[in-house]
Amino acid sequence: MAKAVRFYEAGAPEVLRYEDIEVGEPGPGQVRLRHVAVGLNYADTYFRNGTYPIPLPNGMGVEASGVVQAVGPGVTNVVAGDRVTYTGFINTLGAYSTERLIPAEPLIKLPEAIAFETAAAMTMRGLTSAYLMRRIHPFKAGDTVLLHAAAGGVGLIVSQWAKLLGLTVIGTVSTDKKAEVARAHGCDYTINYSREDVAKRVRELTEGVGVNVVFDSVGRSTFEASLDSLKRRGLMVCVGTASGTIPPFDPQILARKGSLYLTRPALADYIADPAEKAALADEVFGHVAAGRIRIEINQRYALQDAVQAHRDLESRKTTGSSIFVI
Repeated sequence: MAKAVRFYEAGAPEVLRYEDIEVGEPGPGQVRLRHVAVGLNYADTYFRNGTYPIPLPNGMGVEASGVVQAVGPGVTNVVAGDRVTYTGFINTLGAYSTERLIPAEPLIKLPEAIAFETAAAMTMRGLTSAYLMRRIHPFKAGDTVLLHAAAGGVGLIVSQWAKLLGLTVIGTVSTDKKAEVARAHGCDYTINYSREDVAKRVRELTEGVGVNVVFDSVGRSTFEASLDSLKRRGLMVCVGTASGTIPPFDPQILARKGSLYLTRPALADYIADPAEKAALADEVFGHVAAGRIRIEINQRYALQDAVQAHRDLESRKTTGSSIFVI
């Protein structure tokens, strides 16, 4: 019998249930997939707590890697036995499972050089990092970025990628231990936001100029400091809301703080085009396979421990990437 984590109401981690499920045969456009490893992402908590409303009951998780067991009618992009990985949004919900049916369209063939656990730890984070570094802004060597949650899964990848592009990286962290992790992965400077004024310290490090781009995955608690850290006509990239959603604000504030730009991108819009998705995947897989970017899996959980995994994630106890091992 296959196993899955499901939930029947939005709420705290305790709403997650570990259950037996029946997995049938794939229908048109579907495959039956046996998971080897499953990704744990902060976005999962948004589905669970209702920030991203979805019909309930439902499955949990949007990222995993595994082996195709069977294909349904009309599937041409994969065959039984293929090693694959995937990430997505509504179309891939249900990743917290040992086996499942899933549309074939989101599946990405996994290069032999990339292990299943690595894939589960990096597909969403890697594709997110890829569009942030290659699509959001025309970076040039010498640019400076402020990276919140620098010791997190995306943070560690972005830091390493930024160094490949010749950028200066200022990373924010919550502890000295996380600062060490961030510096080991490319951060030139770290700011412990639990005891330092982020915007003030950024101005000191940039001789009063500010940074070209801020990548802010924290949201409500960092929004103002992020704006105050930007140089004139700098770009604020809101990539998450770990501390809560950003309250409504008067766009005139962007003019007052230096004619700033602001964007709130979503991964789904950067991988909607299959050709662009393939290009981003090839680039990030290439960096990882060549050793230019290291994927740090610092937490491994059993699927039945999903409640504890979500607790750890939301209490910011984790660094790097977290996965469930099947």
